[in-house]
Amino acid sequence: MKINLKNGIDKLIFGMKQNDVIAVYGKPDRNYKDEDDNVIFAYNAQKIRLTFYQEEELKLGYMVASSPDLELFDNKVIGKQIKEIKKELSRKGVAKFTQEEFDTFENYFNEDNWFILQTEFDEVVKFEIGAIINDKDQFDWKFSKK
Repeated sequence: MKINLKNGIDKLIFGMKQNDVIAVYGKPDRNYKDEDDNVIFAYNAQKIRLTFYQEEELKLGYMVASSPDLELFDNKVIGKQIKEIKKELSRKGVAKFTQEEFDTFENYFNEDNWFILQTEFDEVVKFEIGAIINDKDQFDWKFSKK
């Protein structure tokens, strides 16, 4: 599953609606609403959770994934040491991270590409990515029906 910075993961593209996602992956294993009335899809096989923003016409705006198949710039992400990943990303021009710690977890947030690498014990355990917000303070939706 290839991570496409600013666009999404694999065939999932920011701005898709629920039916677009179902056309790609089928019905989700879990489907529920969060406290903000956003719709959440969870796919067990892909180890991915998708958030469709209620205030944005239920467009896909956020993804959380922990599949060992996740790749960023052709490198596996999950299960790798954070310093290894940061070194690889730095070579690709992705070097600025804000670090936040809680319990045994650490988050490494890259604002330019709106993603988080979550680690536990210095190993990446989760990858989160959100739709980019443009200069006009609006979401930069990437998906368009053909």
